[in-house]
Amino acid sequence: MDLTIAIFTGTIIAATPLIYAALGELVVEKSGVLNLGIEGMMLMGAAFAFWAVMAGLPMPVAILIGALAGAAASLLFGVLALTFLTNQYAAGLALAIFGSGVSAFVGRNFGSAPIEALKPLDIPVLSQLPVIGPMFFRFDALVYLALILFAAISWFLYRTKAGLILRTMGESPETSHAIGYPVVRIRYMAVLFGGLMAGLAGAYLSVAYTPLWVENMTAGKGWISLALVVFATWRPLRVLLGAWLFGGMTILQLQGQALGLAVPSELLSALPYLATIVVLVLISRNRQMLALHFPASLAKPFRPAG
Repeated sequence: MDLTIAIFTGTIIAATPLIYAALGELVVEKSGVLNLGIEGMMLMGAAFAFWAVMAGLPMPVAILIGALAGAAASLLFGVLALTFLTNQYAAGLALAIFGSGVSAFVGRNFGSAPIEALKPLDIPVLSQLPVIGPMFFRFDALVYLALILFAAISWFLYRTKAGLILRTMGESPETSHAIGYPVVRIRYMAVLFGGLMAGLAGAYLSVAYTPLWVENMTAGKGWISLALVVFATWRPLRVLLGAWLFGGMTILQLQGQALGLAVPSELLSALPYLATIVVLVLISRNRQMLALHFPASLAKPFRPAG
């Protein structure tokens, strides 16, 4: 039972940064913009949140600084892709490289100094329940916030007029512009939200998941988050389930190493990435499913007429 609880809780925790980053990118892509720079924004969020904690700032402020760092990085992408109409693929890749460099610069003096991690919430009575308590009521606040944001984004996209407008821009920005909606401004807001979520994901990694500075500590989680959006065929619930799946793969890899399974450690470490590749190959074979919710104007530049 203890092993089951450890795998379950570890899966939820490992999936949390993926949920933040993938949901943010989902909103961005629903607006018709493709930002490949998630990895860079996560690294900047991680570095600045860790720096804020090292500077003695309160944990909530540090997390906010990390989120804002991701948003600032996404603003740079927005200027390139939305204002100057730079190729979105190139701009996103440049952002990923830029974020890696900035995070390495910010963290150059951190060494391997640990910090006090974000503490789990102490929920009276519920957290003390046998089995249920440790499985559901002993997580930190950011784990619960990720689930709240999942519900909020799902409601926004499919139950509000603003969500409908956003999705329409991903399908036909010309139509949205023709009926008077400021396409570029709304796309900027979506890009900033995606950056905020990626920065929050990075902050979670450095102050809660691994409260110890390691250069390039995202270890490809930004790219996995990007793949999750495709895996989920641009649906929030599938993003959540996919994040749990890949989180579970990560924890099984760690548990396998701890149990001393007769499998090369390199293969176990590659398990989450292999799962990503396998799932994407399987999904890509079903073109009808991919086309069902694919934003028709994704990554296509838009310049308002006149």
